[in-house]
Amino acid sequence: MPNPFFTLIDQQDNFIVINKSAGTNFHDEYEVGQGLFNQVKHQLNLAELYPVHRLDKMTSGLVIMAKNLAAAQQFQQLFNTHDIEKYYLAISDKKPKKKQGLIKGDMDKSRRGSYKLLRSQDNPAITQFFSYGLNHGKRLYLLKPHSGKTHQLRVALNSISAPILGDTRYAGNKADRGYLHAFALKFMLAGQVYSYCCLPTEGEYFSPLNLPTTTLDKIIPPWQLNWPKL
Repeated sequence: MPNPFFTLIDQQDNFIVINKSAGTNFHDEYEVGQGLFNQVKHQLNLAELYPVHRLDKMTSGLVIMAKNLAAAQQFQQLFNTHDIEKYYLAISDKKPKKKQGLIKGDMDKSRRGSYKLLRSQDNPAITQFFSYGLNHGKRLYLLKPHSGKTHQLRVALNSISAPILGDTRYAGNKADRGYLHAFALKFMLAGQVYSYCCLPTEGEYFSPLNLPTTTLDKIIPPWQLNWPKL
């Protein structure tokens, strides 16, 4: 029976890559039970497992977990130095201020656990993006973050008047899910290059009917695109 929390994408000697389901919390929840991390550890029968990064509860997609402490430390270094390329897909149903380019600014706490983008540039969140028109007034965003701030992509799209569909915390309209998906990863570990692309499988507007292959063909693999200048 398939696990509702995740699907296994790859298992190497030192790490695994899974596809996290939307609406799944990374950690255990009192009323729900085991979260993603412990589900993965239990399902794959792993004696050791180390988290090296996380996704918001609403966000689906690719997550790396290390199978030993040495690998966890290596991944932590890669994330700290931004040497892991990360790419996300998002959908908005509102018209953006701009259709591609750079979103850059400091982030600060706002009300009720939310964040906001500032005009200052002391320690900015940096996101490059492209966007593509979809049917029914929707727009697909391909996002490449160059920093790892909390809620960075959700705040970035809201700042250009294109909040993520389903992300009601940041002014997005209600939907069957929050339409943010960790789509691709690329990194080098122990001299070997690893790359992964995983299309979203959950949500009405992430379905093949609403996400045509003619659009997806333009962005796979995302690291080959001519990205806007930083």
